[in-house]
Amino acid sequence: MSLLKTIEPSPSFAPRENTPLPERLISGDPKFKTWAQDIARGEMIHTGVWEATPGVTHSIKGETFEFCHILSGVVEITPKDGEPVVYKAGDSFVMKPGFVGAWKTIETVRKIYVTVMA
Repeated sequence: MSLLKTIEPSPSFAPRENTPLPERLISGDPKFKTWAQDIARGEMIHTGVWEATPGVTHSIKGETFEFCHILSGVVEITPKDGEPVVYKAGDSFVMKPGFVGAWKTIETVRKIYVTVMA
């Protein structure tokens, strides 16, 4: 097993496709695609590429730490009781364990993600 992993921003394999859970949907009809590319430490760390079409969902991190790097598109993230923050291609951010807010995909977004279970 190699200890170096390249994350492909445009994977050649088919993604897992899904939609938000009904209790997470705020508005719109977003569709999600996930290209999981690596799982490590007994499934505690996940990396890959994720894409979403426009819509608004509840983002609840629970015990998960997530690093995101936006490859394309535009999102607006509003923490509960906080001000909205807009991220676009080239931006990176972290949602820490306990984060609760709204994820609004304004333009179809594609991101590289790394999640770590706390």
